[in-house]
Amino acid sequence: MKKKSLFLGLWSLTFFACYSPDPFEAESSDDNSNTNTSSEMGKLFSVNGGYQICNPSASQDTVNYPASMLWLNFSGTLNVKAPDTNYTLKRVVQHDRLTVSDTANNVKWYIMRDTSAGECQFQDPEWSTHPNFIVALRGYDVDGSKACENLDYGIFAVRMSDKKRFWFSKKEIPEEATPHLWVAPSAKVDEKGDPSTINGFFGTDSVMLTYVDENQNIQVVDYTYYGTKDKPKTYKLKKPSNRKNWKIDSPLISPLNGNIVVYNMYENSTTWEAYIQYIDDNSEPFKIERTKDMMSEPAQPHWYLPPRIRKEYVSDEGIPTMFDSYATLYVVWAEFPAGSQMLNKNDLTKESVQNGSVGRTVKRKINTFASLEWLEDNIEIAPIPMTGGVTPDAKFLATGTNKAYLLKLP
Repeated sequence: MKKKSLFLGLWSLTFFACYSPDPFEAESSDDNSNTNTSSEMGKLFSVNGGYQICNPSASQDTVNYPASMLWLNFSGTLNVKAPDTNYTLKRVVQHDRLTVSDTANNVKWYIMRDTSAGECQFQDPEWSTHPNFIVALRGYDVDGSKACENLDYGIFAVRMSDKKRFWFSKKEIPEEATPHLWVAPSAKVDEKGDPSTINGFFGTDSVMLTYVDENQNIQVVDYTYYGTKDKPKTYKLKKPSNRKNWKIDSPLISPLNGNIVVYNMYENSTTWEAYIQYIDDNSEPFKIERTKDMMSEPAQPHWYLPPRIRKEYVSDEGIPTMFDSYATLYVVWAEFPAGSQMLNKNDLTKESVQNGSVGRTVKRKINTFASLEWLEDNIEIAPIPMTGGVTPDAKFLATGTNKAYLLKLP
């Protein structure tokens, strides 16, 4: 099936995640309990009580969803505290909901698939750069079968405040698209706005969407001037010249003015690299170097804007006072031992693995003005691998896959 590019309009526009038909086998802890441990690295909270999850994404809303993470479920049993009777815990269908839960395993927010509309599953959820929006894929059976065996996907945004959805594309999107969404920090939703339009739904025209297309290229769709032009501006980013056959995973747009992306490329399950790239058709990928102190190439890189700098460059009204290209950004990533996959398969509550033996989490400061330049050496922030990013207040790291955790940093 040929996928259409999103520039055609709002409606026509495998590996590290949990893709069908071969998901990881769901597993649980031996005692099926919620385990929390404290040590020098901080306090570690088990998410979903040892049952497997995927697509961990640290909360970007520290006011309404502090100490929380977004995740995608497997089938069977969930080990969380349901907020109501609609949130079932037994005989759960794989990927049938998006969940935000906190360190006490309270479900703070969720949406379910709409089976009456033919929805089969969700994929690739990610918190946007704005606290009020999440982006994800929705799968449906192209033959209309309830068996959900021949799936196609669309990209949608969901508004946390009222759970309304906005569709960038309802179909012809690959399952491995791993979308990410940038929304201007100043965006404020007008309840009277038309939710079928960019401005009415997001409270601004300053919106950018990135995703991986069927040809394994990073596409960026900039809707900033969509209200005054026939179609949004689109970019197709260049691949590294010697990595044409590698696949791309999880491009993430930088905070504030969103002028760069960070992403992984991989050849197979144990061979990957990470890159940073300006959002421009002619920009060249900048490889994140593997320095001598690193266990592996960077895995699942995320952006982080420190609270002090975020406050300095954003006014009280949420309006950027300077572009983030002038600000200091950090890249946060995980590292794994040689020969390992980019997955957390260990019980991280065990003290024996809290020494970097199964991986670690690192941050590094970078200057993004005019050119990319590292400003300091790597700094280890946790002696365990956390792949789901960091909360804006720098208090929590998230991770998932075979086992999921939130780590409260000291």
